[in-house]
Amino acid sequence: MYAITIPEPGGPEALVWTAVPDPKPGEGEVLVEVAASAVNRADLLQRQGFYDPPPGASPYPGLECSGRIVELGSGVSGWAVGDEVCALLAGGGYAQQVVVPVGQLLPVPKGLDLVSAAALPEVTATVWSNVFMIAHLRPGETILIHGGASGIGTMAIQLAKAVGATVAVTAGSPDKLARCAELGADILIDYHQQDFVEELRKATAGAGADVILDIMGAKYLDRNVRALAVNGRLAVIGLQGGVKGELNLATLLGKRAALTATSLRGRPLGEKASIVAAVREHVWPLVESGRVRPVIDRRLPLAEAVEAHRVLELGGHVGKILLVAEGTTSRD
Repeated sequence: MYAITIPEPGGPEALVWTAVPDPKPGEGEVLVEVAASAVNRADLLQRQGFYDPPPGASPYPGLECSGRIVELGSGVSGWAVGDEVCALLAGGGYAQQVVVPVGQLLPVPKGLDLVSAAALPEVTATVWSNVFMIAHLRPGETILIHGGASGIGTMAIQLAKAVGATVAVTAGSPDKLARCAELGADILIDYHQQDFVEELRKATAGAGADVILDIMGAKYLDRNVRALAVNGRLAVIGLQGGVKGELNLATLLGKRAALTATSLRGRPLGEKASIVAAVREHVWPLVESGRVRPVIDRRLPLAEAVEAHRVLELGGHVGKILLVAEGTTSRD
């Protein structure tokens, strides 16, 4: 088969489409013929040499995919050759075929085409596990989502609105904020022009956010804590703004607030399977009913991953960037 490989870390040009050995499913795994994968910021870090795959995972980038099962490993039940699926991966999505543990498989939601389904596994698993399983966002609460126009952000807006929360977002342009508003965001903050702590305080009559979903890390740490409501929960899922920051514990204590920091890729198989099962139970009905949908910025051929990484790094996109395998057809 062919896959996107990284012979040496570097810029987007470090990605090389080349022939590699065919994978084989082991016990409790299936082999999926990839229809599409999606580009995530973790892929950029891996390409740069900063985020190695977990032990035993595929060396190729790609944390999610959609496709068809072409082979079952031993001990697999409940799935059949030919099933259309999407999957959460520890790596390997940028390839013609990938091995997937059965606990990380999801059926393609009814009413959604196979290619578009590739935009769902990573964002739904990340948002559901952090916002709902850990931070326990409840109806009537307020959530602040940083990077509201990103793949994570566009999904978080929709899921938060679906449970009856008030949604505040930050984004870097009026156009991106307008797209967030179309998805249901209530409070729109341009982080280039406005202080999100002050804007959130004004919009909530001084209360602040019950939950904050943060992709920035150190750069926003102090301001995020100040923006939290009493009993607020700060969920850090990214480090785009650095890894080391100062935390005023007195402020955290005074608000009886909580801070969590998680990643998804390196979790044990059992934890991933539990998250995927929760996504299937709670998120898939929302997708199938049309209340929640993947937001896709563009589709590019899988062999053109270099261009996809350039687009993601420039930051002008809204939603997900998909990489589509040659010969795959899809409706928009």
